[in-house]
Amino acid sequence: MLQKKIEQINSQNNFFFLTIALISLLISASLEKVISHGFVQYALEAFTVITFLVCLLSLRFDRSWFRFLTSLVGIWIMAMIARILLGIEEIEIIMLSLMFVFFFGTFKSIMRQILFTGSINTNKIIGSMALFLLLGLMWAIAYLILIRVFPDSIHGINSGPWHENFSDAAYFSFVTLTTLGYGDILPVTPIAKVFAYLEAIVGVFYMAIVVSSLVSSSGSKHLGRNE
Repeated sequence: MLQKKIEQINSQNNFFFLTIALISLLISASLEKVISHGFVQYALEAFTVITFLVCLLSLRFDRSWFRFLTSLVGIWIMAMIARILLGIEEIEIIMLSLMFVFFFGTFKSIMRQILFTGSINTNKIIGSMALFLLLGLMWAIAYLILIRVFPDSIHGINSGPWHENFSDAAYFSFVTLTTLGYGDILPVTPIAKVFAYLEAIVGVFYMAIVVSSLVSSSGSKHLGRNE
């Protein structure tokens, strides 16, 4: 039964499952506001592990990255268990760093598969959405690491366990990425401001790159038909 479900994820629909997993992770982070902290910590970590696994299954067609990302997940799970058993909160920085590298590797793998390569299809369009979600997630994790190192870097997000701040960090990240800038959460220190405006720049350029990639792929497809 499990083997059949895994086989359902193929190169024609893999980005759909990956995008759903990323959206589920973001939604699960909001549970921190309505459910007791202890439960949310384990729930969010469980959702994170599930997201990792879906990402791995979706990217198993890219062998060069699959082995590397699998190793990262294994190390992340060991770090999570060590933090729970030993109660060392500093391990969270290691966990966040591993999450960042994992999502960055996932981003590179997807980008290599969909941008300026082949013809456009539904899977590639959904993959471009996954890339955007990954950008926001990576910056959210970067903000969480920044807060752990420099607690007063961002006004509106207090230093604390990553699962308690993940929702706010993701909110601030996507608000910055889309250049909305509501102003309820603000970067305070110079390095936090650098992180914020770099994310805004990347968000604008991402839109331009994705549009040009889709237009280029569409143009190549039409030329192929005309020939």
